[in-house]
Amino acid sequence: MLSSWLEQSYAALLGTPLSHWLETLPAQMKHWASQELHGEFNKWCRLLDKLPVTEPSRVDLLQSVTFGTQQDVNDYTRKQIEGLLRQFMPWRKGPFFIHGLHVDTEWRSDWKWERVLPHISELSGRTVLDVGCGSGYHMWRMLGHNPSRVFGIDPTQLFFIQFQAIRHFHQDDRIHFLPLGIEQMQPLNAFDTVFSMGVLYHRKDPIQFLTQLKHQLRKGGELVLETLVVEGDEQTVLMAGERYAQMRNVWFLPSVAALKVWLERVGFINVKLADINHTTVEEQRATNWMESQSLADFLDPQDPSLTIEGYPAPQRAVLIATRA
Repeated sequence: MLSSWLEQSYAALLGTPLSHWLETLPAQMKHWASQELHGEFNKWCRLLDKLPVTEPSRVDLLQSVTFGTQQDVNDYTRKQIEGLLRQFMPWRKGPFFIHGLHVDTEWRSDWKWERVLPHISELSGRTVLDVGCGSGYHMWRMLGHNPSRVFGIDPTQLFFIQFQAIRHFHQDDRIHFLPLGIEQMQPLNAFDTVFSMGVLYHRKDPIQFLTQLKHQLRKGGELVLETLVVEGDEQTVLMAGERYAQMRNVWFLPSVAALKVWLERVGFINVKLADINHTTVEEQRATNWMESQSLADFLDPQDPSLTIEGYPAPQRAVLIATRA
């Protein structure tokens, strides 16, 4: 199963501007598969193998991520699908609709996509990379706009399995997930569009990370960067303490003005702010597919404009930039 997924990804690179990725990728994946598999990985694969084969009568990637209708399968099959998909909880990015089953994820990632979409270059015919793709929700929405290829990278193996579970219901040789971090990627200098949404603030060295993003783009390629920001001028950057909104792995939250400076310093031009908004408890919340604490638990109960630690509550900005 794993070897089949990887072979499909390699085949999708042949004869494309990304083919030189094959100089390093197969060896990396061979090492990963032999040395770094999660202890539950083989169990997850056995569960995936039990997913029933269905024939979706409808596919929608423009308005949602929907495969099939309720009428395509009987109740037993739908309950079987739900029981198996629940084995891969928590589901954080979505939502997904599979034969009438609503995988109600923690994040309404569709809202983020709707904010981003009006500001990006047309994806038709482009090669696209989604860095930190999570379960792959946004990759499917990207695929709805007819790119030549969409690749997602994320080192979290549960997200990799979640992606494969959704892909089971709609095989498409233009969409692929590789269990990598960007620091493991050679500088491809080849993608037309690179997305990085919700990653920058998790990096200890944000300048290095922006440079790594740049080196995946061709000259003239487009970066779509979404991250947490704070109010302030070109000098304003918040470095949180041990936790920010109960997250341990949050490092730098720049102002929009400071983030523009960072992007320009590492070699981006035409940097523009596309969107800025405060994350609400309607957009990020606990559900019966992600039952642990969520945003409402991470805000000051007396003043929701602050996190529980006293920092400004999450505000997210989308910036678009061009590689010089």
